[in-house]
Amino acid sequence: MNNVFIILNNLEEWKPYYETDSTLTTNDYLEHRYVGDNLKLIINLADSYSYNSEGYYCSLLAQARGHKVIPAIDTINKLESGTGMRMSLTLQKLCSQWITKNNITDDLWHMNIYFGTCIEKGLEKIARFIFDNYPCPLLRVTFSNRSRNQIESIQAIPLTQLKEEEQDYFANALDNFNKKVWRVPRTTKPARYNLAILYDPEEKFPPSDKQAIQKFLEVAKKMSIHAELITEEESNRLMEFDALFIRTTTSLNHYTYHLSQLAAQNDMPVIDDPISIIKCTNKVYLCELFEKAKIPAPASLLVFRSDGGENTFEKISGKLGAPFILKIPDGSFSIGMHKVSNEEELKQALDTMFKESAILLAQEFTPTDFDWRIGLLDGEPLFACKYYMAKGHWQIYNHAVSGKNLCGKWETIPIYKVPTKVLETATKAASLIGKGLYGVDLKVVNGKAMVIEINDNPSIDHDVEDEVLGDELYYRILNYFIHQLNKVHASR
Repeated sequence: MNNVFIILNNLEEWKPYYETDSTLTTNDYLEHRYVGDNLKLIINLADSYSYNSEGYYCSLLAQARGHKVIPAIDTINKLESGTGMRMSLTLQKLCSQWITKNNITDDLWHMNIYFGTCIEKGLEKIARFIFDNYPCPLLRVTFSNRSRNQIESIQAIPLTQLKEEEQDYFANALDNFNKKVWRVPRTTKPARYNLAILYDPEEKFPPSDKQAIQKFLEVAKKMSIHAELITEEESNRLMEFDALFIRTTTSLNHYTYHLSQLAAQNDMPVIDDPISIIKCTNKVYLCELFEKAKIPAPASLLVFRSDGGENTFEKISGKLGAPFILKIPDGSFSIGMHKVSNEEELKQALDTMFKESAILLAQEFTPTDFDWRIGLLDGEPLFACKYYMAKGHWQIYNHAVSGKNLCGKWETIPIYKVPTKVLETATKAASLIGKGLYGVDLKVVNGKAMVIEINDNPSIDHDVEDEVLGDELYYRILNYFIHQLNKVHASR
């Protein structure tokens, strides 16, 4: 029995495509004549989504019935109102280069987007960006022949308007978007929920290694959760799933944040949620948060590129002591940090770091043999680790070397053995962010626990963070998704 259905005004419209029992008419759906009670996703391919049309009501009632639908009613309203959108400068530049390379001379030109993909080679990122903001099966985007702000309009187009070669591309895009439409079920026992695990197989320092990722998949299967790995290229399949677990390094102005935001907008439980990414990604924000909440933290101050020659070693060290640490606000895994001991080192660091950020964070140097990492989930401590500094280095990671000396040793500690002051400080700090999965980094200096930062995307590696709890760690994280999904379904 299928749990994904395609809605059409007339089943004759599906004649160019492979026969499937996953289609039904708008009237069938509006009158509740659909197969089964386990309906997960509606792909609404009605001829029109205009207000009060059958297509409009299919998306409206799908939302009322608790079914995921593409396009959702808010997307339809945005399309109908002509709400504009602007690409980032990076995408504008990409578009301008494509216009020049392909010798586009018309004032206006068009591109079709099929489930976030396009035929035009080189514009794939733009197609995904538009689809993330306007998740609709078929879109026609009108562009202007300008170097900036090229998007003129975005419209939904009916299936019947596709030419023969476009029909082939649509069929392939649909197949890639939702393989469950065609897939024969592997088991008669249905999964309770579908979980997407977003990862990057090429990432150098992923938050979970391959063994941990495999553990998530194995434990999910035992819990009757269908967990599936997806990459950035497969992100247009997001709405097939009930929840999203991000296991690649998050960042603002990045596809991880956009997907987290899209999931949250569609009432999908997500780790890391977009608010947590905003709060945790930037160290400048965290310092301000700690100060306001009176969370113990190393002394710090902001260094501005616009201050130019006023950024002297004497001035900064006079407030923070020497040496001190310079940090790029959104750095991770010890990248984007410099220890500064004199004026020459400061000048070299500023010359490099100001190329990446207009504001830097200068922080008191607090040397310790190890940092505490307290993992918290739903406001409760989940695991505790001691991360020791890399051999002969002041950081956990030493990026100047490679191999086994790249990072220091670690020690996983049962929660009951962690000093109370460390647990209490970590729990209080994490409560400022939310109830998701966090890793709070702390140092103990002169008997006092102080927070260094909070990670929205903490490491979960096999034989490290799971050394004490084993499979129970994966169970608790996955069970969090089940509880959140149960709440979503109970509210519908």
